Amino acid sequence: MDIVILKDILTVAATIILAPIIGGLLTGIDRKITARMQSRSGPPILQPFYDLIKLLGKERLIVNQTQMMFALGHLFFAVAALAMFMLGQDLLMILFIMAFSSIMLIMGAMSVRSPYSKIGAQREIVQIMAYEPVLILMVVGIFLSTGSFMIRPLFSDMFSFGKPLLYDLPLVFIAFIYVLTIKLRKSPFDFSTSHHGHQELIKGITTEFSGPQLAVIELTHWYELVLFLGLITMFFARPVWIGIGIALICYFCEIVIDNISARMTWKWMLQATWIVGIGVAMTNIIWLYLK
Repeated sequence: MDIVILKDILTVAATIILAPIIGGLLTGIDRKITARMQSRSGPPILQPFYDLIKLLGKERLIVNQTQMMFALGHLFFAVAALAMFMLGQDLLMILFIMAFSSIMLIMGAMSVRSPYSKIGAQREIVQIMAYEPVLILMVVGIFLSTGSFMIRPLFSDMFSFGKPLLYDLPLVFIAFIYVLTIKLRKSPFDFSTSHHGHQELIKGITTEFSGPQLAVIELTHWYELVLFLGLITMFFARPVWIGIGIALICYFCEIVIDNISARMTWKWMLQATWIVGIGVAMTNIIWLYLK
């Protein structure tokens, strides 16, 4: 038992340390690929780390005392969700913790009087309404396929039988990749806070965050990126590097879509996600149930 506990502690420690390094590097590669697609040289791959250090060194300016608390809560729940994933815990609980992380960011934006911040928070709520049902259907599909919400036996079963989860849930996987664009805040669904300067004069939900607070939010995005790429690997069996490779290919596709798509309206996003995402996922679940 002591060995198991020690192994879990080391896993959590490695996750906390390595995840932001991986997330920061992927963000730097994202920027470099985006620049090349736009015929620019682009910043160095390590630029996200330079930006993070610069933000941490800036003067701490806050509108109210609760802002930093909400930013840290946003980070804490994201780290907790990723740690639970790496420990192979309940996937449904991980989904709820991820939702709490988003809610903390929304509350931080709502705690100030800035109308731009509040509009960004409202857009974030709309995005949650769009992608959250698809994520819930994904978890339901995994339960119907494996009989468990736990990730650890899920991977164990896949490796034991050599059967990728993708065989039972191909349409659920497509729906998940579709809503991943929303969660990664990439075009055409980057409504709450756009990373494209020409699309936003005001930075939406992060308008009133600055310095160390903004650094915490950026760090949280790196943890979220690693978590969602990890969720992609669930759909593939042995060897693990195949799932990791496909996850990176999916991320590259997200970058391409981001650079060739213009932002759509929030109504279009909501309708398209509910019709395409939920419709496709429900079709797969009904097929799996009747199988």
